[in-house]
Amino acid sequence: MKYLDLAMNAASSLGAEYADIRIQRSTDQRILMRNLSLKNADTQVVDGYGIRVFKDGAWGFAHNNVYNDEAVLATVEKAFHIAELSATVNRDKKLRLTPERSYIATYKTPYKTDPFEIPLSEKVELLTQINSNMLSYEGIRQAMSYFIMHKDEKLFASTLGTRLDITYVFVDPIITATAVADGDSQSRTFDEGGRTVGWEWIEELDLAEKAKQIAQEALIKVKADTLGPEERRSLVLDPNHLGLTMHESVGHPTELDRVLGWEADYAGISFATPEKLKNYRYGSEIVNFVGDNTLAEGMATMGFDDDGVPGQRWHIIKDGILNEYGSTRDTAMEIGLDYSRGCNRATYYFDQPINRIPNLYLLPGTKALSPAELIADTEDGVYIQGRGSFSIDQHRVNFQFGGDFFWEIKNGKLYRPLKKVLYKSCNPEFWNSCDAICDKRYWRPFGVVNCGKGQPSQTARMTHGSAPARFRNIRVGGSQ
Repeated sequence: MKYLDLAMNAASSLGAEYADIRIQRSTDQRILMRNLSLKNADTQVVDGYGIRVFKDGAWGFAHNNVYNDEAVLATVEKAFHIAELSATVNRDKKLRLTPERSYIATYKTPYKTDPFEIPLSEKVELLTQINSNMLSYEGIRQAMSYFIMHKDEKLFASTLGTRLDITYVFVDPIITATAVADGDSQSRTFDEGGRTVGWEWIEELDLAEKAKQIAQEALIKVKADTLGPEERRSLVLDPNHLGLTMHESVGHPTELDRVLGWEADYAGISFATPEKLKNYRYGSEIVNFVGDNTLAEGMATMGFDDDGVPGQRWHIIKDGILNEYGSTRDTAMEIGLDYSRGCNRATYYFDQPINRIPNLYLLPGTKALSPAELIADTEDGVYIQGRGSFSIDQHRVNFQFGGDFFWEIKNGKLYRPLKKVLYKSCNPEFWNSCDAICDKRYWRPFGVVNCGKGQPSQTARMTHGSAPARFRNIRVGGSQ
């Protein structure tokens, strides 16, 4: 598109040290069915361009949705002027950008069936069948099913000479059944998070059949016992649950802008400060976390970030030691790195890119170990499936998590179902208590579609993953 060259030539002529333009068309479709009533079926298209200019150690950003030469040039000039003004604010603290080469590339999410080509009527029919199956069970008082679909069509250019054409697609199905009995109500949810795939994943999941299992487990949960007073117990956590735990206690604390104190608005800064690199024991020796923006079907897998840096794979925690962060071209230089890990992403065209969590996952164990064997080796504990409530302090140290489905473990067996279970721990106690992780046969991903950060607020997407893992001597008890 001619506007790419027009904008970059104009920025260079004005004296920009660096500039880029992101022309982005985003399509969102959300369909919500509650019981047998369609509550929402909305498709929204957001189309425009955002332009960044780097000048004298400061950024300027401006956006527009008018496509003509005059509007593009005016947007470049506005971004340049903002950069000049920004540079006057922090005269003694100039940003620097890591070196980067130019790329000419095309990236497209691999998929078989474009989810936006499936008729709305077919999607609504499937949601109706899902909810009907849940409501067919006596005691299920509410059934909810929800489809989220998203597509980004993006053209990117920079003054480095980079030209990118990116098409990014994800789908995310959610099912919830709520059971009522004996003065209590409990919900059970199927939510694997989103994946960068097409409609074929929805077909593979067989959600209408899955709905029956979700309803049955909601009925088990509402009649389950509570655990009782808090005690030190073992925890066996499934991959879906660990996705949220690692997101809050590893993902956010290792975003480099949060480490530097640049970001503190959403649950604070980070305890994992740069002097701890290469020497701080974040977890036990079997704990290895990898940032991987090349992960197949990963929600942060899009070929390149919004700095024009390609996706990479690296250790964030290696053999339990804090090894590196998720970084961008401007944050990496602050700790002496001469490369970015490609973690700069924006949500829509009118958002300025910010440092985000990459696809982040816990590597599986290296010894053969199944979930059944892990439970059989646990004398007294709780097995938690799925995500629940969470809370974490302003330095990402102390935290509390719930879950979605619980079993008490006694003498190596699943003894009884539970409800209203919470556990409390902190960094580094929690990850250092990890003494067993199942092998790669049981590794599963979990996608996040709603990671909030920034002012104005943006919503980012990334994938976490793990195999079932055990944590010893954690405070676990029943809530009211």
